[in-house]
Amino acid sequence: MSLWTSLEPASATVDPGGSTTVRLRLRNTGDVVDEYRFEAVGPLAPWARVEPQVLRLYPGTTGSVDIAFAPPRTPDATAGPNPYAVRITPTEHPEATTVPEGNLTITPFTEVRAELVPPTVKGRFRGRPKLAVDNLGNTKLTASVSGSDNGDQLSYDIHPSNVQIEPGRAAFVKTTLKPRQIIWFGSKESRPYTLAVQRSGVDPLGIEGTYVQKGFLPRWLATFLGIFMALAITFVMLWIAYKPQVRSAATEKLQEAGISTLPPSPTASPPMPSAPTAAPSTTPPAAPTQAAGGAAAGAGGGGGSEDKETKSPERTAATAVQELATDEPDKKHICYRAFVKGKGWTEAVCDGETAGTVGQNTPLKSLNIAVSGTKGTASAAFVHDPESTNGRGHYIAPWSGAADGIDNYIGSTKKDAPNLLGFTINVGDGAGAVCQNAHVHDGAWLGLGCDKPGEGEGYIFGGSLENARWLEAVKFTV
Repeated sequence: MSLWTSLEPASATVDPGGSTTVRLRLRNTGDVVDEYRFEAVGPLAPWARVEPQVLRLYPGTTGSVDIAFAPPRTPDATAGPNPYAVRITPTEHPEATTVPEGNLTITPFTEVRAELVPPTVKGRFRGRPKLAVDNLGNTKLTASVSGSDNGDQLSYDIHPSNVQIEPGRAAFVKTTLKPRQIIWFGSKESRPYTLAVQRSGVDPLGIEGTYVQKGFLPRWLATFLGIFMALAITFVMLWIAYKPQVRSAATEKLQEAGISTLPPSPTASPPMPSAPTAAPSTTPPAAPTQAAGGAAAGAGGGGGSEDKETKSPERTAATAVQELATDEPDKKHICYRAFVKGKGWTEAVCDGETAGTVGQNTPLKSLNIAVSGTKGTASAAFVHDPESTNGRGHYIAPWSGAADGIDNYIGSTKKDAPNLLGFTINVGDGAGAVCQNAHVHDGAWLGLGCDKPGEGEGYIFGGSLENARWLEAVKFTV
């Protein structure tokens, strides 16, 4: 068997989201009629289509097939030269397979998406939003981040101020907003601001947010203090005005009566009371006795001696963490469980164990968390948003919190509740550190991440922002 092949052209170029066609010519140089089957192989095979897929040639004749490439406009279509190949299998001689190779160059494109998490922050002296920057292009993204507002009312501490993001990846930029003037008295004020993602040679991408600055003292307290001070000054002025006259009149009356104004001589202290003759009884009342037949004496009749079966209480995260706190009171602990769609609550686990399922396509709906030794915990749920225009979820406000040993719940266990995509969590109102690791759908464990309250960060985000990548399992440590 003999076969001649040629790719025309051997190297081609295509834009992501577009298409291009390469022609494969072949000649049957053998002496028998043969039928050839074609199959695209290599990394570009999912985006390649061969037409026709089968070609029959007589000896000495030439035929051709078209190979159409249509890479999507996604980060998966890596920019630059990409080799490809077509496997040609003769029907008469399948062992004599031929694989001609070519090269397809995918042009680069850039697409950036950014979002503030959360878009509105509140505080008296500072706010700490995060900027999520997604590289949806097929080349590495290099950009800088800066902040601005009307009237220069805020200062910005941005870390890192420059980011480099691989295609299909995201980066979180931590931002600390500080008002230049403190509101000592009065109601809160909204201060809009903009974080700009600047790339070389293009207009900056602006993301708008709001910082709600609270007053140091509420307006009603300022009014109360003002009224109190006015009353106090009025009282002092009246006392100064009338006290000398009253004292003078009293002294004159005493002098007329011949009564001394000296204080009387002190008398002896009253005697101490005597100790009680007998201590009060601390014996508890007697328990009810059992009458004949097994019933309590004095109880109503009608029931047998058989006890009703009682259902054991549910073992929540608080139950588990209280048991650990009893055994190890000098250590910090975090216990948690997950509500899995179609399965219900998992068993409560603690300190780095896995809650949920991995690789079973079962999303989480809710989390139950409890801590000990950390002065409480707080968290917020990031859930699927069916009305999203950018394929992302949204937060369920406000945060929910609980003290040590108390159950904290985020998300919902209702039948139509949205899937959990991610969460934010802290312990001790930012005074302690908490670590998390999340497993998302169509992926793997995202890696251990911890907050850094000593460096100005009071919470940690775990999970994904995308509607299609829900949470499947979590781990926590403190």
